[in-house]
Amino acid sequence: MDLATFFIQCLNSLQYGLLLFLVASGLTLIFGIMGVINLAHGSFYMIGAYMAYALAPLVASTFGGGFFATLFVGMVLAVLLGYVLEWAFFSFLYEREHLQQVLMTYGLILVFEELRSLIVGDDVYGVQAPPWLAGTIPLGDVMTYPVYRIFISVACLLLAIGMWLVFTRTRLGMMIRAGATNREMVQALGVDIKFLYRVVFAAGVAIAVFAGMVAAPVSSVYPGMGNQVLIICFVVVVIGGIGSIRGALLAALLIGIVDTFGKVVFPQAAGVLVYVLMALILLWKPDGLFRAG
Repeated sequence: MDLATFFIQCLNSLQYGLLLFLVASGLTLIFGIMGVINLAHGSFYMIGAYMAYALAPLVASTFGGGFFATLFVGMVLAVLLGYVLEWAFFSFLYEREHLQQVLMTYGLILVFEELRSLIVGDDVYGVQAPPWLAGTIPLGDVMTYPVYRIFISVACLLLAIGMWLVFTRTRLGMMIRAGATNREMVQALGVDIKFLYRVVFAAGVAIAVFAGMVAAPVSSVYPGMGNQVLIICFVVVVIGGIGSIRGALLAALLIGIVDTFGKVVFPQAAGVLVYVLMALILLWKPDGLFRAG
């Protein structure tokens, strides 16, 4: 592996890891703070990808907007979707057993897949990157790297920093962390825990939708894509520590490195390397890399 190839794989690892972190961070918030095993979280990623495909021409014809206008409309719709879903379904699951949570959220997967099939069909779709991000930058004499992949990394990194600031430096973040530790005490202090959970869930959905929207031009849009990302996201949550944002970030970056370089160095074993990493880390730290927070 020459230096240019190594550098490209490093960039791919970073981009994949940061994108994975966005999806997994919403899952670890919902799982670690609200105590709900949400198997439907991967469907929000899928919804984001299909939004990128379906909303772009609609936004362009209605508002005359482009890429960022589509992202904005998609995020607004995602927040509304998350708010309604929490109110209609997830608010009844907090005191239920995990089996009931799994059954209901699995049912939501089936509903979302059927709606996707009815609305846009079962074909594979491509999403074009915006023209001003469609170029490449040279790496070495013969290799180039897509500008859009760099944009994904920068956008994910900025959003990750924003999440960290909100979670650790704001009153809302303090209430969220307190609610994860002792929801009864937080409610006794006058905090509307139901509304707080609704905000957390809507934010988790919006982050997953954003990840799906920005990933669509590099991964295409296809049926079942949410189920694939859900499995790896649960690996991120388990490795990082349930409810830990910084743990999810570190775990996602580790998985990005192992998966990307594994496909180059050990292509035959690439599919199991991530799970080997998970097993080794859990042998070392059974509760994950970090505690919630």
